[in-house]
Amino acid sequence: MKALHINGNDLTLEAVREVAVEYRPVLLDPDARAAVDRARAVVDALVAGNKVSYAITTGVGKLSDVRIAGEQIREMQVNLVRSHAVGVGEPLTAAEVRAMMLLRANSLSKGFSGVRAVVVDALCEMLNRGVTPFVPSQGSVGASGDLAPLAHLALALIGEGECLDDKGVRISGADALRRAQMKPMVLEAKEAVSLINGTQGMLAVGILALLAAETLVDTADVIGALTLDALQGTDAAFDVRIHRARPHRGQLKTAENLRRMLEGSEIRESHRDCSRVQDAYSLRCMPQVHGAVRDTLSHCRDVMETEVNSAVDNPLVFVKNPKQTDGEGEVISGGNFHGEPLAFVLDFIGIAFSALAGISERRLERLVNPALNEGLPPFLAAGAGLNSGFMMPQVTAAALVSENKILAHPASVDSITTSGNKEDFVSMGMTAALKLKRIVENTRNAMAIEAMAAAQALDLVAPLKTGKRGLAAYAAIRSVCPTMDKDRVMYRDFGRIADLLASGKVAEALR
Repeated sequence: MKALHINGNDLTLEAVREVAVEYRPVLLDPDARAAVDRARAVVDALVAGNKVSYAITTGVGKLSDVRIAGEQIREMQVNLVRSHAVGVGEPLTAAEVRAMMLLRANSLSKGFSGVRAVVVDALCEMLNRGVTPFVPSQGSVGASGDLAPLAHLALALIGEGECLDDKGVRISGADALRRAQMKPMVLEAKEAVSLINGTQGMLAVGILALLAAETLVDTADVIGALTLDALQGTDAAFDVRIHRARPHRGQLKTAENLRRMLEGSEIRESHRDCSRVQDAYSLRCMPQVHGAVRDTLSHCRDVMETEVNSAVDNPLVFVKNPKQTDGEGEVISGGNFHGEPLAFVLDFIGIAFSALAGISERRLERLVNPALNEGLPPFLAAGAGLNSGFMMPQVTAAALVSENKILAHPASVDSITTSGNKEDFVSMGMTAALKLKRIVENTRNAMAIEAMAAAQALDLVAPLKTGKRGLAAYAAIRSVCPTMDKDRVMYRDFGRIADLLASGKVAEALR
């Protein structure tokens, strides 16, 4: 792929995924390099003049009143990285770590952090040569940013800590750099705090979860349409006039998707004059529910796109003359590292996706419940009684949905005091991100079960067929999961369908 040139101003979420997942190469933009150099000159001038400046010639946090000078400055950089690498728990995935490295490099490239350009170059080289630090997922309270996760990333940069090789095996950071033919970085004044102070941990996990969620909300429209058609539901509730009367953008989009999915359905035509007046909410209100999820994701994307191209460490360096590298400027302490904007939206997506999983499970219940699925066999089982069919898959979906309800409790309503009460109100954004990751996985698995059941139900109403787009989605599901003509072990089917949903191949029916 063509190299991505980062400058701190125009990185997209899609480009983050390309680097994190597809290993797109990364380079520092020449204009950004000049901006980085100008900010660095300000830091060098402060050090040369032995002036007091937070995190440059002082300690950090509660220790900000301790002066650091001379050779101690380099020693402090190493000490900061080592002392902050205190993460525990399951490691972040390679994709999440790679996203975190890119996001950190992009933020530094804005030219407000005061690092040398070689630091940004080194992060880019780690990405390009496949050096992936081992980063435990727990240990961040979301201010001063994701200190512990980012410190584990910085450890690898200086040739310490651990990395993951291309097989996921943990190796020493020094060995990983040696294999990549890279030398450990010797950090200068301010560079350690600029590497570890920011929101890139929660943002990396959140971006990948958001992108997965955007695929799933399209997929939900497709699967919901298959379920509605198999249950001989009506498309009347998707009439454009209804949705123009309450014109939320997401609602309008989902209603349009459902109309397109059901267009040309033989099943729909077969019962157009039946006596049923209206469907249950889980069918009739898909535009209102799925649409609200869409609008939530749109808002959350806006916040993340802003954060991706922001300077989020502390202190920040402001150059007096943006055309000169004369060292004149000002270093100002602030709080851009605080994760509250992200914590709120990460929690918001979790709440929205709990609803998306919930309505999927309710549709599944209607497919399998003999009191609700008129014309279909109990639990979609051939020879019900001898075979249990989809009785237990609904239980699994119910378990996932109920777990989501627990996980959807907002992390951002909590705070806990750290650093000797200097850092007395924090965001808990990383906790929100890790919860969201689990919620998205649970929702995908619940939707995979609905997809398998909907395909089974469509087989049972044959020879009548759903519409052209529905048939495309059905064919995609059947490409990884055959019809169930008698009981079999289904967990592998769920896994294959979940992977299919994640790939976007079911959502392609809308295109």
